[in-house]
Amino acid sequence: MIFFANRCISRHLLYYIFTSVFFLIKTYGQEQRVTIPDSLKNKTIEELIQLIKIATPGESIAYENALINHQNLKVDLAQIYSEIGYHFYKQEESERSISYLDKAISMAKKNELDEVLCKAYLRQGNSYLKDWQNQKALDSYQNVLEIAQEKGDLKNEIVAKSNIVIVLRRMNQLDKAREDCNKLLSFIDKTSFKNGRNHVNVLTIISEVYLDLEKLDSVLKYAEIGLKISESLDYQIGIADLYIKKGIVFYQRKNYDKALDFLYKAEDILTRLGISGRSNQAINVNYFLASYFYEVKSYDKAIGYLKETLNVLEENDLRKNRVIDAHMLLAKSYKETGDIKASIHWFTAHQELQDQFQKNKDETVSKIYDQNTQKLDDKIKKLESKRIKEQKYKKYILGAFLIVLFIMVIILIVYFRKQKANKIVFNDLIKKISNLETKDKVASKEIRDIGKEIVIDDEKINEVLKRLSKIEQQEYFLSLECNLRSIAKKVRTNATYLSKIINTYKGKSFNDYINDLRIDYVLKRLKNDKKFRSFSITSIASEIGYKSDNSFTKHFKAKTGLNPSYYIKNIEKLNN
Repeated sequence: MIFFANRCISRHLLYYIFTSVFFLIKTYGQEQRVTIPDSLKNKTIEELIQLIKIATPGESIAYENALINHQNLKVDLAQIYSEIGYHFYKQEESERSISYLDKAISMAKKNELDEVLCKAYLRQGNSYLKDWQNQKALDSYQNVLEIAQEKGDLKNEIVAKSNIVIVLRRMNQLDKAREDCNKLLSFIDKTSFKNGRNHVNVLTIISEVYLDLEKLDSVLKYAEIGLKISESLDYQIGIADLYIKKGIVFYQRKNYDKALDFLYKAEDILTRLGISGRSNQAINVNYFLASYFYEVKSYDKAIGYLKETLNVLEENDLRKNRVIDAHMLLAKSYKETGDIKASIHWFTAHQELQDQFQKNKDETVSKIYDQNTQKLDDKIKKLESKRIKEQKYKKYILGAFLIVLFIMVIILIVYFRKQKANKIVFNDLIKKISNLETKDKVASKEIRDIGKEIVIDDEKINEVLKRLSKIEQQEYFLSLECNLRSIAKKVRTNATYLSKIINTYKGKSFNDYINDLRIDYVLKRLKNDKKFRSFSITSIASEIGYKSDNSFTKHFKAKTGLNPSYYIKNIEKLNN
């Protein structure tokens, strides 16, 4: 993988050096009245464009010179280069696509061709997006957005924002993506996009954002709207895409019959349309069908669907999250069949892709190793170790048994020591909760005792702190919408000023301040509310303002030293 990355960097560098040299040669050639071969003088503009499309970069120089100097050239070159760049985009030759689109952008700027410039920027962004150069794609789409807003071009503004949302999803900025999606919906009603294919595409993107946010009811809501429009237009790829979204929702809800129904319908449409197995739609269908068969222990079928996906992929496709997940699922499937060698192979491939994904600063924030991944790694290593031992040391079964027994004893000792340590931490925590429940009574005194770290008006500080105290009493910190800006608005100041006040008078950062309030709240409520203790960790996390149980668990453990489940279990014992 490292070799491939180095090779790509070198290829990119050489290609752009070659392009720069070509521009110098072309400019010099124009000044010196480049001689056009006789064989090209009688070619039409359309013929020269076609020759450029099928030529190598070196061969295309002569054709471009003939095109530039063609006597019948009436269409601006910026538009021609934009179309050539779009051709190479469809051919998945991103380097050449971006090169021609760069030329189109340069010429369109020079000749003030805003419409051509807007389209070239959009195509450039799409090329960067396909090549997973997310930051450059975002820059291109922002350029489209600026031009569209300046010209009052609502349609291109919608297109630009739709693609920006895709980049935001990759960068895991889901709140911002959702905010932009809501704006897109309000824009759609004011354009001819309403109830058209672009409307469906926007609804599809919104569904994907809500999938990432695990808002499954919202996914179904927007998918249903999109399906009604798609069916009225006979927009088959839109129907397939939204069937997939619904299939994923029902899969996550473990309603496998409905999930399979929608996934198979989507698969039929993709097959009928001849959609490539490299498409995101095909990858998603195969992945979730494989996931279903894994759940029902049909491991060979799961492997079949996963191999069908991976066998048609190219190097760029390996950066997709779902493809990386497919490697892990394949490793797990092979492990279940007993093929440890294959399982290790695919698990190693998954690790390499994951590492590569994390190192690239311009790519979506990766799913870092979760507990299931680590557990699978441990299981595979133990199984491999066991297999080798069985082959090499059959005569020493008794010795191996004693070693295993010894290890188990050590594990038990460690376990009981850990339980003892946790018990001590838990008992200390129970004592501290009593102090937490009286914290509000001494809040005003704490404010008076805080030293001054910044020079600001005392009266204004007191007003902000009073309003902040009121917000704490109203438990606004439990809201999903709680953030620095929203609280600053409520206490009638700006975010920077509020951040400084919290740093100075609360002695912590804003994020630590909110997390401490939430954890203090949940500790007290779990202690006193039996019904609340019966909630799942995910529900508890959502109830106190966290978007995921992982985030809640991380902050709970950081503050208390215990897992939430351990705390709940022992609170229950204590009350009984």
